[in-house]
Amino acid sequence: MNDIRRTILWVIFGFSMVLLWDAWQVHNGQKATFFPKPGAAQVAAAPSGTASTANGVPTASAPVATATAATPGQVPAGPATASPSEQIEVSTDVLKLRFDTEGGTLTRSVFTQHNDMVDAKKPFVLLDQSSERVYTAQTGLIGGNFPTHKSAMRFSGEKSLKDGQNELTLRFESDVQNGVKLVKTYTLQRGSYAIGVKHEVINTGTAAVSPQLYLQLVRDGNKPAGESSFYSTFTGPAVYTEAKKYNKVEFSDIEKNKAEIDKTSPNGYVAMVQHYFASAWLLGEGINRENFVRKVDNNLYAVGMITPVADVAPGQSKSVSSQLFVGPQEEKVLEALAPGLDLLKDYGWLAMLSKPLYWLLDKLFGFIQNWGWAIVALVLLLKIAFYWLNAKAYSSMAKMKAINPKIMEMRERLKGDPQKMQQEMMKIYREEKVNPMGGCFPIMIQIPVFIALYWVLLSTVEMRNAPWILWIHDLSAPDPFFILPVVMTLTTLLQTALNPAPPDPMQAKMMWIMPLVFSVMFFFFPAGLVLYWITNNVLSIAQQWIINTRMGVPPQFNLPKFK
Repeated sequence: MNDIRRTILWVIFGFSMVLLWDAWQVHNGQKATFFPKPGAAQVAAAPSGTASTANGVPTASAPVATATAATPGQVPAGPATASPSEQIEVSTDVLKLRFDTEGGTLTRSVFTQHNDMVDAKKPFVLLDQSSERVYTAQTGLIGGNFPTHKSAMRFSGEKSLKDGQNELTLRFESDVQNGVKLVKTYTLQRGSYAIGVKHEVINTGTAAVSPQLYLQLVRDGNKPAGESSFYSTFTGPAVYTEAKKYNKVEFSDIEKNKAEIDKTSPNGYVAMVQHYFASAWLLGEGINRENFVRKVDNNLYAVGMITPVADVAPGQSKSVSSQLFVGPQEEKVLEALAPGLDLLKDYGWLAMLSKPLYWLLDKLFGFIQNWGWAIVALVLLLKIAFYWLNAKAYSSMAKMKAINPKIMEMRERLKGDPQKMQQEMMKIYREEKVNPMGGCFPIMIQIPVFIALYWVLLSTVEMRNAPWILWIHDLSAPDPFFILPVVMTLTTLLQTALNPAPPDPMQAKMMWIMPLVFSVMFFFFPAGLVLYWITNNVLSIAQQWIINTRMGVPPQFNLPKFK
């Protein structure tokens, strides 16, 4: 039975290695080795010339066209801009934005309160249009030869939020094109990453028009700079609807036309997601829209939505209000903006456990005002909550340690008769009233909780630039002096030494090698994650020591014998 217990631990360890390798493959742009996603049905292409289809959306680098309807690969725009476009720099207390008068497109967003992942002296840049990155928010009209994100526009409005001012309004107005003028109005609020965007369609012609508005995010398929190679986070489009909920889409699935999303809905949003940050287009509830994901160019991908503006009579105008979120994945902020937007903060398959853990962590931070100590307090509370389960596990381990000399003597005496050895071992377990599985099940029950906590700490943007003590100035970055990883390694080895030594010498050696191999990764993990692991180890050692002492089994260190 002791061998069975060890086998189960080996299975858990092996399965963890499989998951890590699979995540590594996906992180490096490869197809998942062990758990490939099932192929989704190919997105059907609508007939060309139908303005309401996703394929009719203008692309980021498509040629200028003069057709009256959108066709695949064409921008339904008039003549190209006669003069170079102008770059408009705008700033609030939390954002520095750059707009291009070609289409009134948002081409750059700088977060003044968040540092860059690579160079902490620079502010973080999400949207950008440069030689290193393409990531923009585009809008325009389809359904005819109407203004798009390639059309020239004139800017008016103030460029900075002044002291005492809570709102900043920017206006981009196109020329009349086929009897239609498009006016984009951006409204920025103090302290907010949500931008109000109003599209007003003005019919100056002699016939009614029925354009459709597209809102899209266009991004290259490269991983963000500074992304860790030792843990994988999702980068790519996401579509949310009430019917299908949150659906992440891999760039590779778009490439192969295997992306499966809810293509029509009266609610939801479309987004581009990466570690800690996201952008999203939001339309009001009840507004019908078509959602789409598609490849735009060589390494450019788009996610967006199309919504009808309805008939606009001559001399009349119609408007569509939306929001563009460009900012950090702060859970409470996202929850307040739109239903399901908090899912941009990806907790994986353990979200049901992760969300209450984050809630508790946030409450502790509100009391302690230090994220590092909040992590320590949270692990302490979890240890208290699981005290009796842990006590049962450690009691079982203490009993195993007490009879270990008898087991070792028996194995040595009957090493030539495996069947007799197994029978004798079962007899000892019965006589001593020891359950060799008693130390496994209580611990296995807790594993999902601590995995969920791992994802909370990994995905919480509030950890970025958050100090703990002394040399730890950023809990989301690795320890610059590797002190925490070394302490974590030592506590893991100490915990291993306190456990009963496996009867099999090879297993005994592996039980020492495994923690060392596992600890290597922690040298590159965020300091907050390492702090959580150290706290868990120290509390486990203390509890194990107390329980062993109470049971009359003096704690002893089972050191390895590598001979």
